[in-house]
Parts: sequence; structure tokens; C-alpha cells
Amino acid sequence: MKIGIGYDVHKLVENRDLIIGGVKIEHEKGLLGHSDADVLTHAIMDSILGALSMGDIGRHFPDTSDEFKDVSSIKLLEKVYESMNNKGYKIGNIDSVIVAERPKMAPFILDMRTIIAKTLKTSIENINIKATTSETLGYEGREEGISSNAVCLITKK
Repeated sequence: MKIGIGYDVHKLVENRDLIIGGVKIEHEKGLLGHSDADVLTHAIMDSILGALSMGDIGRHFPDTSDEFKDVSSIKLLEKVYESMNNKGYKIGNIDSVIVAERPKMAPFILDMRTIIAKTLKTSIENINIKATTSETLGYEGREEGISSNAVCLITKK
């Protein structure tokens, strides 16, 4: 069994879709990034890659590559799953948190868990997503950005 940790943050800007955990959320701003800037999925990918001792998403999906411009982070998560599967591991569980002042994430968490569990070919019971605010403190509190943290346990198949 191995454990990994992941963290990601993206700036909120106008004229971008807000996609978190593979779910498009209606909001006046979206996250800025080379891909779709899905902070939750990025943190989860980094936690899996960390558990596999394979570096981080920047190494595998560089923001200098046109191949990954505006790509769905769920598509990238599929590639991370393939790497994990090829190394003989499966998800034990994932615990994650999204930090955002607005919008409220609670209505979307079940859909996020479903998409991530399906992508990682695991039970939804192995995927936990929490959401919190920063009580108006920092860049999340000022609604300048959204961050996410994830911890992943993987086990041999």
C-alpha cells in the first residue's frame, strides 16, 4: 500500500467555464489554466502520481504542450489511471477538499464523486470530497481563486 498527496490552485477569471471534479458549474467566473483548470481533478491526479513515485501532472501533461490545451482533466485522469493500472495498483481510497468561497459545492459533490469513481474504476464509496470556505480570508476568501487538496491510498491488485 502507498499514499500520495496532491494540491492545486487556479485563478478565477471571467469568460471561462468553471469545471470542478468533471462537473460544469454555472458561475460568473471560471478557472484559468492551460487545460480546463479543474483543481479537484488535478489534486487527485497529483496524489495518485505521488503514490506511484511518478512526479506530478506538470511532468506528464506540461502546460507548454498544445496537446493539453483546453483538454478535459477527466481525460488526463484516465491516463493517470492507466499508469496506475499498468503498475499493478488500484485505488484504496481518496479523500479530498475543495476550498472556495463561492459557489457552494455541496449540490455538485455526488456528481463529482460519481465521475471520478467511474474514471478510476472504483466504488464511489472510495471517493470522498469535502468542500469548505476560507471564511473570507486569503485568495479563496476574496474569490480570486479556488484550491484543492487530495490524499490517495493505493494498493496492489
